[in-house]
Amino acid sequence: MTDPIATARSEGRTLLSEAEAKELLAEAGVPVTETRVATSGEEAAALADAFGYPVVLKIVSPDIAHKSDVGGVELGVEDAGAVREGYEAMLARVKEVAPAASIAGISVQRQAEPGTEVIIGSTTDPQFGPVMMFGLGGVFVEVLKDVAFRIVPLAERDARQMVREIKGFAILEGVRGQPAADTDAIERIIMQVSEFIADHPEVEELDLNPVLAYADGAIAVDARIILAAADGGSA
Repeated sequence: MTDPIATARSEGRTLLSEAEAKELLAEAGVPVTETRVATSGEEAAALADAFGYPVVLKIVSPDIAHKSDVGGVELGVEDAGAVREGYEAMLARVKEVAPAASIAGISVQRQAEPGTEVIIGSTTDPQFGPVMMFGLGGVFVEVLKDVAFRIVPLAERDARQMVREIKGFAILEGVRGQPAADTDAIERIIMQVSEFIADHPEVEELDLNPVLAYADGAIAVDARIILAAADGGSA
């Protein structure tokens, strides 16, 4: 099996593709939705048939950080014909908006059931080194900045405290008839990511956004990994 980090280094990239990031995280025990890259509409349809419907299509390009901004994400694709059509339409949209972008293909993954969205990630602080971050998804992290931080490596009590110290913890406990989220599963992912970061000092940033938390379990449906520059500087 190829090493996604070594592959990225050999190609002069610091940004791993979503499929590469998920491959690494799955090997570390982090629950992620399986994601494969197709280079044709037929290949995408075959992958979708294997995963089961509905599926999500996403553009794969080292030059595109925010896929939705260029029309590079399509949710809820329901059958093989729609996958083939969606593949060609997405390529056309992205090439029109970002003509200079290098496109490696389009990724396919099974669309997960809705859940409570949380964010788990890490960044590298110049003084403290790797730092873990946890928060609720959506407006809570973007507008309210409702997040908790801890320095890597974490102890289990750190993960438990991170989950409970955010202002939005009540949402995880269940509000307005919604089931409570499985905080044990969230804490396990926080610990797994902490261990992954400790084992991979070449990783400068990592984002699981979102992680969907359910009454029983949690799974990361999107993943982003940025490597430190090969010369040791910032990417």
